[in-house]
Amino acid sequence: MAKLPSLLAIRPRSLSTRVLVLGAIITFAIALYTFSSTEYSFRISDWSSIFSQQRQHSPCTPEQWSDGRWVYSPTSDLKNLTSPEQALALAGFEGCAADREYHWHLGTDHEEQWDRFPKVSSYRWAPSSQCDVHPLNGAAMVKDMVENGGWLLLGDSITENHFFSLSCLLYPHVRATPNYTENPYFDRAWQQNLYLSPSSPIIPEIAMPEGFSIENTPLVSFRRVDLLLNGTELDAIYHSSAFFDEPTDFDSEDPSSQPNRTESLFSDEAFWSLSPSEYMPTFLDSPPDANYGTLVVSTAGHWTTTVFGAFRDDDAGEDAGYGIQNVLAFFKVAMRAWAEEVQDAITEYHINGGTRPKQVVVRAYLPGHENCHNIFEPTKSITPWVNKWYNWPWIADFNTEFQEVLSSSSEFPDIYYLPIERPGRLRPDAHAAGDCLHLISGAGVIEGWSHYIWHFVTREVQRRI
Repeated sequence: MAKLPSLLAIRPRSLSTRVLVLGAIITFAIALYTFSSTEYSFRISDWSSIFSQQRQHSPCTPEQWSDGRWVYSPTSDLKNLTSPEQALALAGFEGCAADREYHWHLGTDHEEQWDRFPKVSSYRWAPSSQCDVHPLNGAAMVKDMVENGGWLLLGDSITENHFFSLSCLLYPHVRATPNYTENPYFDRAWQQNLYLSPSSPIIPEIAMPEGFSIENTPLVSFRRVDLLLNGTELDAIYHSSAFFDEPTDFDSEDPSSQPNRTESLFSDEAFWSLSPSEYMPTFLDSPPDANYGTLVVSTAGHWTTTVFGAFRDDDAGEDAGYGIQNVLAFFKVAMRAWAEEVQDAITEYHINGGTRPKQVVVRAYLPGHENCHNIFEPTKSITPWVNKWYNWPWIADFNTEFQEVLSSSSEFPDIYYLPIERPGRLRPDAHAAGDCLHLISGAGVIEGWSHYIWHFVTREVQRRI
Protein backbone atom coordinates (compact mmCIF):
# COMPACT_ATOMS: atom_id res chain seq x y z
CA MET A 1 0.00 0.00 0.00
CA ALA A 2 1.22 3.52 -0.73
CA LYS A 3 2.07 5.70 2.26
CA LEU A 4 -0.52 8.47 2.04
CA PRO A 5 0.89 10.47 5.00
CA SER A 6 4.16 11.02 3.14
CA LEU A 7 2.18 12.43 0.21
CA LEU A 8 0.20 14.70 2.49
CA ALA A 9 3.43 16.01 3.94
CA ILE A 10 4.17 17.77 0.67
CA ARG A 11 3.55 21.48 1.10
CA PRO A 12 3.04 23.34 -2.15
CA ARG A 13 3.64 27.06 -1.95
CA SER A 14 0.72 28.31 -4.10
CA LEU A 15 -2.99 27.78 -3.50
CA SER A 16 -3.57 26.54 -7.07
CA THR A 17 -0.79 24.01 -6.73
CA ARG A 18 -2.21 22.83 -3.41
CA VAL A 19 -5.60 22.29 -5.05
CA LEU A 20 -4.03 20.28 -7.88
CA VAL A 21 -2.04 18.10 -5.51
CA LEU A 22 -5.03 17.51 -3.24
CA GLY A 23 -7.13 16.51 -6.27
CA ALA A 24 -4.46 14.08 -7.41
CA ILE A 25 -4.28 12.56 -3.91
CA ILE A 26 -8.07 12.10 -3.74
CA THR A 27 -8.18 10.54 -7.22
CA PHE A 28 -5.34 8.17 -6.36
CA ALA A 29 -6.97 7.20 -3.06
CA ILE A 30 -10.30 6.42 -4.72
CA ALA A 31 -8.61 4.32 -7.39
CA LEU A 32 -6.55 2.52 -4.77
CA TYR A 33 -9.61 1.77 -2.66
CA THR A 34 -11.56 0.54 -5.68
CA PHE A 35 -8.74 -1.71 -6.73
CA SER A 36 -8.15 -3.16 -3.24
CA SER A 37 -11.83 -3.71 -2.44
CA THR A 38 -12.86 -5.50 -5.62
CA GLU A 39 -12.99 -9.27 -5.73
CA TYR A 40 -11.40 -9.35 -9.21
CA SER A 41 -7.68 -9.18 -9.92
CA PHE A 42 -6.92 -6.85 -12.83
CA ARG A 43 -3.97 -7.20 -15.16
CA ILE A 44 -2.22 -4.23 -16.72
CA SER A 45 -3.88 -5.11 -20.02
CA ASP A 46 -7.30 -4.92 -18.33
CA TRP A 47 -6.64 -1.38 -17.19
CA SER A 48 -5.36 -0.47 -20.66
CA SER A 49 -8.60 -1.78 -22.13
CA ILE A 50 -10.69 0.26 -19.70
CA PHE A 51 -8.78 3.44 -20.41
CA SER A 52 -8.89 2.91 -24.18
CA GLN A 53 -12.68 2.53 -24.02
CA GLN A 54 -12.97 5.79 -22.09
CA ARG A 55 -10.92 7.82 -24.59
CA GLN A 56 -12.80 10.26 -26.75
CA HIS A 57 -12.60 9.06 -30.35
CA SER A 58 -12.56 11.26 -33.42
CA PRO A 59 -15.59 10.87 -35.66
CA CYS A 60 -15.39 9.22 -39.05
CA THR A 61 -18.09 10.48 -41.36
CA PRO A 62 -18.95 8.58 -44.55
CA GLU A 63 -17.19 11.31 -46.51
CA GLN A 64 -14.04 10.97 -44.40
CA TRP A 65 -14.16 7.20 -44.79
CA SER A 66 -14.45 7.53 -48.57
CA ASP A 67 -11.62 10.04 -48.75
CA GLY A 68 -8.87 7.44 -48.64
CA ARG A 69 -6.86 5.11 -50.84
CA TRP A 70 -6.23 1.44 -51.53
CA VAL A 71 -3.10 0.06 -49.88
CA TYR A 72 -1.32 -3.10 -50.98
CA SER A 73 -1.51 -5.37 -47.95
CA PRO A 74 -1.43 -9.13 -48.75
CA THR A 75 -2.55 -11.57 -46.07
CA SER A 76 -0.92 -14.66 -47.57
CA ASP A 77 2.47 -15.73 -48.93
CA LEU A 78 0.85 -17.58 -51.86
CA LYS A 79 2.24 -16.34 -55.17
CA ASN A 80 -0.52 -17.65 -57.39
CA LEU A 81 -3.85 -19.45 -57.29
CA THR A 82 -3.75 -23.14 -58.19
CA SER A 83 -7.04 -24.30 -56.63
CA PRO A 84 -10.33 -22.53 -55.80
CA GLU A 85 -9.93 -23.22 -52.08
CA GLN A 86 -6.82 -21.02 -51.92
CA ALA A 87 -8.97 -17.93 -52.49
CA LEU A 88 -9.97 -18.10 -48.82
CA ALA A 89 -6.39 -17.80 -47.56
CA LEU A 90 -5.64 -15.02 -50.04
CA ALA A 91 -8.63 -13.09 -48.74
CA GLY A 92 -7.76 -13.70 -45.11
CA PHE A 93 -10.91 -15.78 -44.55
CA GLU A 94 -11.07 -18.96 -42.44
CA GLY A 95 -14.09 -20.06 -44.44
CA CYS A 96 -17.54 -18.92 -45.58
CA ALA A 97 -20.81 -20.06 -44.02
CA ALA A 98 -23.03 -19.34 -47.04
CA ASP A 99 -22.86 -21.71 -49.99
CA ARG A 100 -25.03 -20.28 -52.77
CA GLU A 101 -22.84 -19.81 -55.88
CA TYR A 102 -19.82 -20.24 -53.62
CA HIS A 103 -17.05 -20.10 -56.24
CA TRP A 104 -18.78 -17.32 -58.17
CA HIS A 105 -18.76 -15.10 -55.06
CA LEU A 106 -15.06 -15.82 -54.47
CA GLY A 107 -14.17 -15.11 -58.12
CA THR A 108 -12.81 -18.58 -58.86
CA ASP A 109 -15.50 -19.89 -61.23
CA HIS A 110 -13.50 -18.95 -64.36
CA GLU A 111 -10.09 -20.63 -64.29
CA GLU A 112 -8.82 -18.48 -67.16
CA GLN A 113 -9.00 -15.50 -64.79
CA TRP A 114 -7.09 -17.03 -61.88
CA ASP A 115 -4.12 -14.88 -62.85
CA ARG A 116 -5.91 -11.98 -61.12
CA PHE A 117 -4.94 -13.65 -57.84
CA PRO A 118 -3.31 -12.96 -55.44
CA LYS A 119 -3.29 -9.26 -56.37
CA VAL A 120 -7.09 -8.87 -56.41
CA SER A 121 -7.26 -10.04 -52.79
CA SER A 122 -4.24 -8.10 -51.56
CA TYR A 123 -5.59 -4.58 -51.06
CA ARG A 124 -7.23 -2.95 -48.06
CA TRP A 125 -8.96 0.41 -47.88
CA ALA A 126 -7.15 3.07 -45.82
CA PRO A 127 -9.63 5.86 -45.02
CA SER A 128 -8.80 9.49 -44.33
CA SER A 129 -6.36 10.13 -41.48
CA GLN A 130 -9.25 11.91 -39.77
CA CYS A 131 -10.96 8.55 -39.25
CA ASP A 132 -10.54 6.62 -36.03
CA VAL A 133 -12.17 3.23 -36.57
CA HIS A 134 -11.76 -0.07 -34.80
CA PRO A 135 -10.02 -2.79 -36.86
CA LEU A 136 -12.39 -5.08 -38.71
CA ASN A 137 -12.95 -8.07 -36.43
CA GLY A 138 -15.52 -10.78 -37.13
CA ALA A 139 -15.74 -12.02 -33.56
CA ALA A 140 -16.34 -8.49 -32.23
CA MET A 141 -19.01 -7.93 -34.89
CA VAL A 142 -20.80 -11.14 -33.92
CA LYS A 143 -20.76 -10.19 -30.24
CA ASP A 144 -22.18 -6.77 -31.06
CA MET A 145 -24.84 -8.23 -33.35
CA VAL A 146 -26.09 -10.50 -30.60
CA GLU A 147 -26.00 -7.93 -27.82
CA ASN A 148 -27.14 -4.81 -29.72
CA GLY A 149 -28.98 -6.17 -32.73
CA GLY A 150 -28.12 -7.85 -36.02
CA TRP A 151 -28.47 -6.68 -39.61
CA LEU A 152 -31.35 -7.16 -42.03
CA LEU A 153 -30.07 -6.66 -45.60
CA LEU A 154 -32.53 -5.69 -48.33
CA GLY A 155 -31.50 -5.16 -51.93
CA ASP A 156 -30.72 -6.86 -55.20
CA SER A 157 -27.96 -9.30 -56.15
CA ILE A 158 -25.27 -6.80 -55.13
CA THR A 159 -26.68 -6.99 -51.60
CA GLU A 160 -26.54 -10.76 -51.89
CA ASN A 161 -22.81 -10.24 -52.58
CA HIS A 162 -22.75 -8.36 -49.27
CA PHE A 163 -24.49 -11.18 -47.42
CA PHE A 164 -22.06 -13.78 -48.73
CA SER A 165 -19.07 -11.63 -47.75
CA LEU A 166 -20.47 -11.27 -44.23
CA SER A 167 -20.77 -15.05 -44.01
CA CYS A 168 -17.00 -15.16 -44.57
CA LEU A 169 -16.10 -12.23 -42.30
CA LEU A 170 -18.07 -13.71 -39.39
CA TYR A 171 -16.94 -17.31 -39.93
CA PRO A 172 -16.49 -19.59 -37.92
CA HIS A 173 -18.85 -17.92 -35.47
CA VAL A 174 -21.91 -18.25 -37.73
CA ARG A 175 -23.79 -20.88 -39.69
CA ALA A 176 -25.96 -20.22 -42.75
CA THR A 177 -29.36 -21.31 -44.05
CA PRO A 178 -30.71 -22.48 -46.41
CA ASN A 179 -28.25 -25.10 -47.60
CA TYR A 180 -27.96 -24.58 -51.35
CA THR A 181 -25.48 -27.46 -51.67
CA GLU A 182 -28.11 -29.95 -50.55
CA ASN A 183 -30.90 -28.20 -52.44
CA PRO A 184 -29.65 -25.92 -55.25
CA TYR A 185 -33.23 -25.33 -56.42
CA PHE A 186 -34.18 -22.89 -53.68
CA ASP A 187 -35.37 -19.65 -55.24
CA ARG A 188 -32.66 -16.98 -55.34
CA ALA A 189 -35.03 -14.62 -53.52
CA TRP A 190 -35.54 -17.04 -50.63
CA GLN A 191 -34.48 -15.47 -47.35
CA GLN A 192 -30.91 -16.36 -46.37
CA ASN A 193 -29.83 -16.21 -42.73
CA LEU A 194 -26.71 -16.30 -40.57
CA TYR A 195 -27.13 -17.68 -37.05
CA LEU A 196 -24.74 -17.79 -34.13
CA SER A 197 -22.88 -21.09 -34.39
CA PRO A 198 -23.29 -23.26 -31.28
CA SER A 199 -19.61 -24.16 -31.57
CA SER A 200 -18.37 -20.55 -31.58
CA PRO A 201 -15.68 -20.10 -28.91
CA ILE A 202 -16.91 -16.59 -28.07
CA ILE A 203 -20.34 -17.66 -26.78
CA PRO A 204 -19.23 -17.50 -23.10
CA GLU A 205 -18.25 -13.84 -23.65
CA ILE A 206 -21.64 -12.79 -25.07
CA ALA A 207 -24.44 -11.27 -22.96
CA MET A 208 -27.47 -12.90 -24.58
CA PRO A 209 -30.60 -10.72 -24.83
CA GLU A 210 -33.76 -12.01 -23.20
CA GLY A 211 -35.39 -14.63 -25.40
CA PHE A 212 -32.41 -14.92 -27.78
CA SER A 213 -32.11 -18.39 -29.31
CA ILE A 214 -28.82 -19.62 -30.74
CA GLU A 215 -30.77 -21.99 -32.95
CA ASN A 216 -33.61 -19.73 -34.12
CA THR A 217 -32.62 -16.05 -33.82
CA PRO A 218 -30.81 -14.80 -36.96
CA LEU A 219 -27.86 -12.42 -36.69
CA VAL A 220 -27.91 -11.40 -40.35
CA SER A 221 -30.61 -11.95 -42.97
CA PHE A 222 -30.76 -11.14 -46.67
CA ARG A 223 -33.97 -10.76 -48.63
CA ARG A 224 -34.08 -9.97 -52.34
CA VAL A 225 -35.89 -6.63 -52.62
CA ASP A 226 -34.90 -4.84 -55.82
CA LEU A 227 -37.06 -1.71 -55.56
CA LEU A 228 -37.78 -1.42 -51.78
CA LEU A 229 -41.50 -1.05 -52.53
CA ASN A 230 -43.67 -3.68 -54.16
CA GLY A 231 -45.28 -3.38 -57.58
CA THR A 232 -48.73 -2.49 -56.24
CA GLU A 233 -47.36 0.39 -54.17
CA LEU A 234 -45.23 1.72 -57.01
CA ASP A 235 -48.13 1.50 -59.42
CA ALA A 236 -50.34 3.40 -56.96
CA ILE A 237 -47.73 6.18 -56.69
CA TYR A 238 -47.46 6.32 -60.46
CA HIS A 239 -51.21 6.73 -60.87
CA SER A 240 -51.52 9.29 -58.07
CA SER A 241 -51.13 13.04 -58.07
CA ALA A 242 -48.13 12.63 -55.74
CA PHE A 243 -46.01 11.86 -58.78
CA PHE A 244 -47.65 13.96 -61.47
CA ASP A 245 -47.77 17.06 -59.27
CA GLU A 246 -44.03 16.78 -58.58
CA PRO A 247 -41.81 19.01 -60.77
CA THR A 248 -40.00 16.79 -63.30
CA ASP A 249 -37.74 17.09 -66.30
CA PHE A 250 -40.52 16.07 -68.69
CA ASP A 251 -40.96 18.43 -71.64
CA SER A 252 -44.19 20.29 -70.81
CA GLU A 253 -44.46 21.54 -74.39
CA ASP A 254 -44.30 18.04 -75.83
CA PRO A 255 -47.35 15.99 -74.76
CA SER A 256 -45.76 12.83 -76.16
CA SER A 257 -43.01 13.07 -73.52
CA GLN A 258 -45.52 12.91 -70.69
CA PRO A 259 -46.12 9.39 -69.35
CA ASN A 260 -49.66 8.16 -69.89
CA ARG A 261 -50.88 7.10 -66.45
CA THR A 262 -53.54 4.89 -67.99
CA GLU A 263 -50.75 2.62 -69.18
CA SER A 264 -49.08 -0.06 -67.09
CA LEU A 265 -46.05 1.21 -65.18
CA PHE A 266 -44.03 -1.97 -65.71
CA SER A 267 -42.75 -3.94 -68.66
CA ASP A 268 -42.52 -7.73 -68.64
CA GLU A 269 -38.99 -7.71 -67.16
CA ALA A 270 -38.90 -9.60 -63.87
CA PHE A 271 -37.94 -8.01 -60.58
CA TRP A 272 -38.15 -9.02 -56.93
CA SER A 273 -39.63 -6.72 -54.36
CA LEU A 274 -41.59 -6.50 -51.13
CA SER A 275 -43.59 -3.90 -49.29
CA PRO A 276 -42.27 -2.24 -46.12
CA SER A 277 -45.51 -3.45 -44.56
CA GLU A 278 -44.08 -6.96 -44.97
CA TYR A 279 -40.46 -6.51 -43.90
CA MET A 280 -40.72 -3.76 -41.27
CA PRO A 281 -42.60 -5.99 -38.77
CA THR A 282 -39.79 -8.53 -39.19
CA PHE A 283 -37.16 -5.84 -38.63
CA LEU A 284 -38.94 -4.56 -35.51
CA ASP A 285 -39.68 -8.00 -34.04
CA SER A 286 -38.05 -9.32 -30.86
CA PRO A 287 -36.25 -12.57 -29.96
CA PRO A 288 -36.54 -15.43 -30.54
CA ASP A 289 -37.94 -14.69 -34.02
CA ALA A 290 -35.73 -11.66 -34.73
CA ASN A 291 -33.14 -9.47 -33.06
CA TYR A 292 -32.27 -6.88 -35.71
CA GLY A 293 -30.92 -3.46 -34.80
CA THR A 294 -29.93 -2.23 -38.26
CA LEU A 295 -31.77 -2.34 -41.57
CA VAL A 296 -29.28 -2.04 -44.44
CA VAL A 297 -30.79 -1.18 -47.82
CA SER A 298 -29.45 -0.29 -51.24
CA THR A 299 -31.28 0.26 -54.51
CA ALA A 300 -30.85 1.80 -57.98
CA GLY A 301 -29.67 -1.06 -60.20
CA HIS A 302 -33.15 -2.12 -61.31
CA TRP A 303 -34.56 1.37 -61.75
CA THR A 304 -34.31 1.18 -65.53
CA THR A 305 -36.47 1.95 -68.55
CA THR A 306 -36.57 -1.78 -69.27
CA VAL A 307 -38.33 -2.41 -65.93
CA PHE A 308 -40.41 0.78 -65.87
CA GLY A 309 -41.70 0.49 -69.41
CA ALA A 310 -44.08 3.47 -69.08
CA PHE A 311 -41.09 5.80 -68.92
CA ARG A 312 -39.13 4.41 -71.86
CA ASP A 313 -38.56 6.88 -74.68
CA ASP A 314 -36.83 5.22 -77.62
CA ASP A 315 -36.75 8.53 -79.51
CA ALA A 316 -34.57 10.06 -76.78
CA GLY A 317 -31.73 7.79 -77.82
CA GLU A 318 -28.88 6.07 -76.02
CA ASP A 319 -27.16 9.25 -74.82
CA ALA A 320 -30.31 10.21 -72.93
CA GLY A 321 -30.71 6.71 -71.57
CA TYR A 322 -33.94 6.19 -73.51
CA GLY A 323 -35.85 8.27 -70.98
CA ILE A 324 -33.88 7.46 -67.82
CA GLN A 325 -34.58 10.96 -66.45
CA ASN A 326 -38.25 10.00 -66.31
CA VAL A 327 -37.35 7.01 -64.12
CA LEU A 328 -35.15 9.23 -61.98
CA ALA A 329 -38.00 11.67 -61.35
CA PHE A 330 -40.26 8.80 -60.31
CA PHE A 331 -37.49 7.32 -58.13
CA LYS A 332 -37.31 10.51 -56.06
CA VAL A 333 -41.04 10.47 -55.31
CA ALA A 334 -41.05 6.74 -54.59
CA MET A 335 -38.10 6.90 -52.21
CA ARG A 336 -39.75 9.68 -50.24
CA ALA A 337 -42.85 7.51 -49.89
CA TRP A 338 -40.63 4.61 -48.80
CA ALA A 339 -38.78 6.72 -46.22
CA GLU A 340 -42.02 8.05 -44.76
CA GLU A 341 -43.44 4.54 -44.37
CA VAL A 342 -40.25 3.17 -42.81
CA GLN A 343 -39.81 6.09 -40.41
CA ASP A 344 -43.47 5.91 -39.37
CA ALA A 345 -43.04 2.22 -38.53
CA ILE A 346 -39.99 2.90 -36.34
CA THR A 347 -41.68 5.84 -34.61
CA GLU A 348 -44.75 3.71 -33.86
CA TYR A 349 -42.50 0.95 -32.51
CA HIS A 350 -41.05 3.37 -29.93
CA ILE A 351 -44.45 4.91 -29.11
CA ASN A 352 -45.73 1.44 -28.35
CA GLY A 353 -42.92 0.80 -25.88
CA GLY A 354 -40.14 -0.58 -28.07
CA THR A 355 -36.84 0.10 -26.33
CA ARG A 356 -34.21 -1.52 -28.56
CA PRO A 357 -32.29 0.86 -30.84
CA LYS A 358 -33.46 0.61 -34.45
CA GLN A 359 -31.71 2.40 -37.30
CA VAL A 360 -31.80 2.23 -41.08
CA VAL A 361 -28.74 2.83 -43.23
CA VAL A 362 -28.98 3.36 -46.97
CA ARG A 363 -25.78 2.32 -48.71
CA ALA A 364 -25.10 4.26 -51.90
CA TYR A 365 -25.45 1.99 -54.91
CA LEU A 366 -22.31 0.94 -56.80
CA PRO A 367 -22.50 0.86 -60.62
CA GLY A 368 -20.60 -1.57 -62.76
CA HIS A 369 -17.50 -0.90 -64.84
CA GLU A 370 -17.15 -1.05 -68.62
CA ASN A 371 -13.69 -2.61 -68.81
CA CYS A 372 -13.24 -4.42 -65.51
CA HIS A 373 -11.51 -7.58 -66.76
CA ASN A 374 -8.71 -5.65 -68.41
CA ILE A 375 -7.69 -3.77 -65.25
CA PHE A 376 -5.65 -5.59 -62.62
CA GLU A 377 -5.16 -3.13 -59.79
CA PRO A 378 -6.94 -0.20 -58.13
CA THR A 379 -7.22 3.06 -60.04
CA LYS A 380 -6.36 6.45 -58.57
CA SER A 381 -9.39 8.18 -60.05
CA ILE A 382 -12.87 7.14 -61.13
CA THR A 383 -12.92 6.08 -64.77
CA PRO A 384 -15.22 8.30 -66.91
CA TRP A 385 -18.02 6.62 -68.86
CA VAL A 386 -17.54 5.83 -72.53
CA ASN A 387 -20.69 3.84 -73.19
CA LYS A 388 -24.23 4.16 -71.86
CA TRP A 389 -24.76 0.61 -70.61
CA TYR A 390 -27.88 -0.14 -68.57
CA ASN A 391 -28.42 2.76 -66.15
CA TRP A 392 -24.81 2.75 -64.91
CA PRO A 393 -23.84 6.29 -65.97
CA TRP A 394 -26.85 7.65 -64.06
CA ILE A 395 -26.38 5.67 -60.83
CA ALA A 396 -24.67 8.70 -59.27
CA ASP A 397 -27.83 10.71 -59.98
CA PHE A 398 -30.00 8.09 -58.27
CA ASN A 399 -27.67 8.19 -55.27
CA THR A 400 -27.84 11.98 -55.16
CA GLU A 401 -31.64 11.97 -55.25
CA PHE A 402 -31.86 9.41 -52.44
CA GLN A 403 -29.40 11.38 -50.32
CA GLU A 404 -31.41 14.56 -50.88
CA VAL A 405 -34.63 12.84 -49.80
CA LEU A 406 -32.98 11.77 -46.54
CA SER A 407 -31.18 15.05 -45.89
CA SER A 408 -33.72 16.17 -43.28
CA SER A 409 -32.67 14.58 -39.99
CA SER A 410 -35.77 15.97 -38.27
CA GLU A 411 -38.07 14.30 -40.80
CA PHE A 412 -36.19 10.99 -40.92
CA PRO A 413 -34.22 10.79 -37.64
CA ASP A 414 -33.67 7.04 -37.83
CA ILE A 415 -32.68 6.74 -41.50
CA TYR A 416 -29.11 7.54 -42.55
CA TYR A 417 -27.60 7.80 -46.01
CA LEU A 418 -24.04 6.50 -46.42
CA PRO A 419 -22.22 7.79 -49.54
CA ILE A 420 -19.46 5.17 -49.36
CA GLU A 421 -19.34 4.07 -52.99
CA ARG A 422 -16.05 5.77 -53.93
CA PRO A 423 -13.72 2.94 -52.76
CA GLY A 424 -15.62 0.54 -55.01
CA ARG A 425 -15.48 2.95 -57.97
CA LEU A 426 -11.68 2.72 -57.68
CA ARG A 427 -11.68 -1.09 -57.89
CA PRO A 428 -12.72 -2.21 -61.37
CA ASP A 429 -10.41 -5.20 -60.84
CA ALA A 430 -12.60 -6.44 -57.96
CA HIS A 431 -15.55 -7.41 -60.15
CA ALA A 432 -16.80 -10.95 -60.60
CA ALA A 433 -15.25 -13.21 -63.21
CA GLY A 434 -18.44 -13.47 -65.27
CA ASP A 435 -19.59 -9.84 -65.37
CA CYS A 436 -18.57 -6.29 -64.53
CA LEU A 437 -21.32 -5.44 -62.02
CA HIS A 438 -21.03 -7.95 -59.19
CA LEU A 439 -18.08 -8.10 -56.81
CA ILE A 440 -15.65 -10.68 -55.47
CA SER A 441 -15.85 -11.44 -51.76
CA GLY A 442 -12.42 -10.95 -50.25
CA ALA A 443 -11.28 -8.23 -52.64
CA GLY A 444 -11.90 -5.61 -49.95
CA VAL A 445 -14.73 -3.59 -51.47
CA ILE A 446 -17.65 -5.37 -49.81
CA GLU A 447 -15.67 -5.95 -46.64
CA GLY A 448 -15.15 -2.19 -46.53
CA TRP A 449 -18.93 -1.70 -46.58
CA SER A 450 -19.28 -3.99 -43.59
CA HIS A 451 -16.41 -2.29 -41.78
CA TYR A 452 -17.84 1.18 -42.13
CA ILE A 453 -21.47 0.22 -41.45
CA TRP A 454 -20.35 -1.57 -38.28
CA HIS A 455 -18.40 1.52 -37.23
CA PHE A 456 -21.29 3.83 -38.11
CA VAL A 457 -24.03 2.02 -36.19
CA THR A 458 -21.87 1.38 -33.12
CA ARG A 459 -20.24 4.81 -32.85
CA GLU A 460 -21.50 7.44 -35.28
CA VAL A 461 -25.22 6.89 -34.68
CA GLN A 462 -24.76 7.25 -30.92
CA ARG A 463 -22.75 10.42 -31.50
CA ARG A 464 -25.58 11.94 -33.53
CA ILE A 465 -28.40 11.16 -31.08
